[in-house]
Amino acid sequence: MNNSVRSTARIAGAGLRALLVLTVICGVIYPLVVTGIAQVAFHDKANGSEIKVDGKSVGSERLGQTYVLDKKDKDGNPLPDPKFFQPRPSAAGPNTENTQYQLLVSGASNLAADSKTLLETVKQRRADVAEFNGVSPSSVPVDALTASASGIDPDISPEYARLQADRVAKANNLPADKVRKLVDDHTDGRQLGFMGEEHVNVLKLNIDLQKLAKQG
Repeated sequence: MNNSVRSTARIAGAGLRALLVLTVICGVIYPLVVTGIAQVAFHDKANGSEIKVDGKSVGSERLGQTYVLDKKDKDGNPLPDPKFFQPRPSAAGPNTENTQYQLLVSGASNLAADSKTLLETVKQRRADVAEFNGVSPSSVPVDALTASASGIDPDISPEYARLQADRVAKANNLPADKVRKLVDDHTDGRQLGFMGEEHVNVLKLNIDLQKLAKQG
C-alpha cells in the first residue's frame, strides 16, 4: 500500500514538474521570443500595420473603414461622405478598432449566389453607387456591389477608385486630373507580379487626398 502511494506521488510530482516546465517554455519563453523577433524583423506588421498622421493613429492599412456623414438615410444608415473615396460594402456588423468603421465582428453575408436577398442587395447597391457618383449603373464594378469575405477589405479596384474620382474632385473643389493622378499613384500591382489583382488602399488614398485638399 505504501509503495503504491509513493509510486502515485512520484508520478504526480513528475507530471507537476513537467507541467511547470512546459508552461514556462510554451507560455512565457516562446511567446516572448516570437514577439521579440516580430518586433525587430516586422515591426510595423507586428503592431497592426498602423498608419499615423501628425503623430495620431488614423487606422490600419489592413482594415477597411467607412467615411460617412452625421446624417442618416430613411433606414437609419449613415450617409457616405462625398468628399472621400468609399470602400467596398461590408456585411460585417457593429467594432471599435478603426473607429469610423464600427465593426464588432468581421465576416461575409454567407448568402448563396442564387439568393434573392443577395440579388436585391446588389441591385440596390448598383443604383445607390451610380446615383452617388453620377455615373451609369452599367459602369459600376463588381467590388462596389459585393462585400468581401472578411467584411473589412481595405482595398478597392482601380476601376472603382477611378469611378469615384470626379465626384471626389468636385466635392473637394479640386481639379479632376489631379485626383485621377492620385488614384494612379496609389494603384498597387499584383503581388510578385502574378498574385491577386491591382488594388488601391482606400485609407492611404484618402490620407493623401486630404493633404491635396489642404494645398488647394
